[in-house]
Amino acid sequence: MFGTETSRDISLNFQHQMTYCRPSIHTRRANIIVKFQDLYGFTVEGNVDDVNILNEVREKVREQGRVWWALEASKGANWYLQPQISSNTEGSAVSSLNLSVFSNTMALKKLIRKGIPPPLRPKVWLSVSGAAKKRSTVPESYYEDLINAVDGKVTPATLQIDHDLPRTFPGHPWLDTPEGHAALRRVLVGYSFRDSCVGYCQGLNYVAALLLLVMKTEEEAFWMLAVLLENVLVNDCYTDNLSGCHVEQRVFNDLLAKTCPRIAAHLDALGFDVSLVATEWFLCLFSKSLPSETTMRVWDVLFNEGAKVIFHVALALFKMKEEELLMANQVGDVINIIHRTAHHLFDPDDLLTVAFDKIGSMTTNTLTKQRKKQEPAVMAALDQRLRRLNSLKKDTDN
Repeated sequence: MFGTETSRDISLNFQHQMTYCRPSIHTRRANIIVKFQDLYGFTVEGNVDDVNILNEVREKVREQGRVWWALEASKGANWYLQPQISSNTEGSAVSSLNLSVFSNTMALKKLIRKGIPPPLRPKVWLSVSGAAKKRSTVPESYYEDLINAVDGKVTPATLQIDHDLPRTFPGHPWLDTPEGHAALRRVLVGYSFRDSCVGYCQGLNYVAALLLLVMKTEEEAFWMLAVLLENVLVNDCYTDNLSGCHVEQRVFNDLLAKTCPRIAAHLDALGFDVSLVATEWFLCLFSKSLPSETTMRVWDVLFNEGAKVIFHVALALFKMKEEELLMANQVGDVINIIHRTAHHLFDPDDLLTVAFDKIGSMTTNTLTKQRKKQEPAVMAALDQRLRRLNSLKKDTDN
């Protein structure tokens, strides 16, 4: 079920098998708790209502699939793509798939917000994200050559990757196997050599793992990771000092105060720091926080519309539980409310409806201005922390 045709060609048929959940049920303190496997092979624990919701979601996925297939029938296969001839570095003509003009219309935007069918996600993501275009600018053998060139090399990044592999979604029926570890390692190590400024940062293992579950090959997962880090997300999110991540969290804090002022004021009075929950969101892109199909729906929009969707979703998680959060008396209560809410959002539409209909508009230009506003404070804080650490080290050495 989770086997590979070759070490580089991952065939994860489970994501296309839309069978209803067959949960195992046991009684715990008079509550019926069920364990079931979701669309991407993850074991999930919830109640019977959660199972019913997930089955409803699977039917919605089928229905959305019928919409996409109908468009393929009427507009032609790959209607959202435009074949284009480009040249690689050797000057030979190669065919690549770029965005069609239609991808810039509200029609496709709305369609993607409703969800991309799992079988179509690989080629749609490659197109709308720009990953296919990025791949077309290098020789066809780029990924294979890169993996062969770095094979056996040891760096701090490769050592950390090896340490994190068994901790990446442990228990998953494919990722937590020698084959899964090997595929994930090749993608992460390959990228660490492609971009030495980023190298490897904890959090990327979860992102790359989910990319492997969606894309058909390691190479496609690699290029999705590349376009994500180089074009979609803000710069320096995954560098050594995580400066970009710190900037994003400060911007998010400002947006929370503007969008949900009552929540922001109450959390501030409690001494709650958004980094307690948001760090994982910005580094792992909700891959550890939301159910897998909900994460994929967020990523559908992320690859088409950009990093602003992260803020929309993060704000929605607070907005959805506004009254409950206002009743919280301790920081720990806030964390538990947010974590519990995120983990049980099995219906992506519940989250995305709030994210796009109740948060308000947010433009890339506005976010860019807010980031520039926060950057000096972040860099000053990081510099102060570095000087403090150096001072402590000097005192210890003496």
